[in-house]
Amino acid sequence: MATIVLGVGASHSTLMNTHWEQTTHKAEAERFRDGLASTRDRIAEARPDVVILLGSNHFRGFWLDLIPAFTIGVGECISSGESGTPKGPQRVDVELARHLAGDIVEGGRFDPAFSARLQIDHGQSHAIQYLLDGIDVPIVPIVVNVFAPPLPTFARCRDLAAALKDSLEREGSDKRVVVIASGGLSHRLPWPDWRDPQGADEDFMVRAWLDGRENWADYDVRRREIIRAAEAAITPSFDDYVLRLFEKGSAAELADYTSEMIDTQAGNGAQELRTWLMMSAMLDDIDAERIAYEAIPEWLTGMGIVVLDPRQSTANTEKVETS
Repeated sequence: MATIVLGVGASHSTLMNTHWEQTTHKAEAERFRDGLASTRDRIAEARPDVVILLGSNHFRGFWLDLIPAFTIGVGECISSGESGTPKGPQRVDVELARHLAGDIVEGGRFDPAFSARLQIDHGQSHAIQYLLDGIDVPIVPIVVNVFAPPLPTFARCRDLAAALKDSLEREGSDKRVVVIASGGLSHRLPWPDWRDPQGADEDFMVRAWLDGRENWADYDVRRREIIRAAEAAITPSFDDYVLRLFEKGSAAELADYTSEMIDTQAGNGAQELRTWLMMSAMLDDIDAERIAYEAIPEWLTGMGIVVLDPRQSTANTEKVETS
């Protein structure tokens, strides 16, 4: 069977690429970038044969004409390359991807969508750029809808993770698997609820999400202007709480959160924590090592990294107090 040898949760922000010179919190930014580099080394040391890459969609690979809750890439994978992230075809472990998709459907465990020509954006490619730099390994990309409500519940995301883990155990190879979750932590994007846009900017964003499949670049200048005009809304106390949950092996507690609770406490961007919860579930919620955390306003995001290493887990089941 395939064996999961490492799990990683890491925040992403394309502003790392496009606005490095404008970043005034340089010490914090450099510490986070160093954390990505050390985590990349941990991944290389784990000698993966394949990386399962859990990430979000930012309306470049999926559009409002069709938004699945979960999509597994089972063939070609094309990265959109926005904001200096990798562009073009990415190598996929097609055999493993098709096993996972087929096994969990045929076994009656889950019914994800699949794509034989999946387009991803920085929800996955940011991790490819920084965490897989120089590591020649194929991926199995899995896209989770976190920005176009109704969203899959946190508990449902955990259910899919359990199905994926069981399917890996039924897979016939001895592949070494690293699971990477890309997204979070607290941040708020100037993105409307597509069902009820308010004002010209929100109308524009929803129109871009509906019509941009063939020409998303035509919308990108104004889209970036709207994002850059947003004020940072980072909640370090929430981020620390989440990171402590992971450190104590208590990430499963996130399954009790609703989308509304996450939005209120940590912003709409924190909906990406679904991918972190899935990664943790696939590693049996072992205790994590906190690699980095920095609140970087210029990147609009609380930037965190955790590593779950089965070789180093203390299996600490102590629960984190929420107060």
